[in-house]
Amino acid sequence: MKPHASLPSPFHIVDLEPTQSERIEAVAAMLVDEFKEHHPKGWPTLADAREEVQEAFGPGRVHRVAVSSEGAVLGFIGAIPTYHGRLWELHPLVVAAALQGQGVGSALVRDLERLGQEQGIIAITLGTDDEDNQTSLGGCDLYPDVLAHLQSIRNLNRHPYEFYQKLGYALIGAIPDANGAGRPDILMAKRLR
Repeated sequence: MKPHASLPSPFHIVDLEPTQSERIEAVAAMLVDEFKEHHPKGWPTLADAREEVQEAFGPGRVHRVAVSSEGAVLGFIGAIPTYHGRLWELHPLVVAAALQGQGVGSALVRDLERLGQEQGIIAITLGTDDEDNQTSLGGCDLYPDVLAHLQSIRNLNRHPYEFYQKLGYALIGAIPDANGAGRPDILMAKRLR
C-alpha cells in the first residue's frame, strides 16, 4: 500500500504546454514511477516517458495536467483522437502515488469528458493492461470464450478497471495475449452523448 499525502487544495486542471519544461519533466517522472510496478514495459526510462509526453502535443491530441495552487504537478491525462475524430482514446492517466485515491484522477477524467462533450466526441475508450495477474483474466488462456471470462472478471490486486467502472466506463472487451501469453488488454468505454 502506498503512503497517502494530504491533497493540496485547491488544485486546477489546465492544458500542458510544450514550453512548460518543468511540468513535462514532472509528468515524465510520474509515468516512470507509477507504471514500473504493474506495467514495466510502459515507460521504463525518463527518455521513454519524455517521448510519450512530447507525442501528446500531436495534432488533435489532448494533454491536461492537475496542478496545485503552488504549481506542483499532481497528475496528467491525455487523449488520442480515433475513428475520424468521433472518439477519443484515453491515454495515459497518471496521478502521483501519494495522492492516489483522493480525487485527482477522477477530476482529470471528468475534465476530459467535459472537453469531449464540448467538442462533440461520441465516446471515450481506453485499454487497461493486466500484465501481472491483477485480475482474474491475467495468466489465463481466454480463448475460445473471451466474453465469458470478461463477464466473470474479478479484481485481485487493485487493478484500475474498477476505478473506471466507478466513473461510468463499461467493460467492452479484452484482447487476449496483447502483452504476451496470459497478459490481456482490458477494453473499456463510456458514451458522452
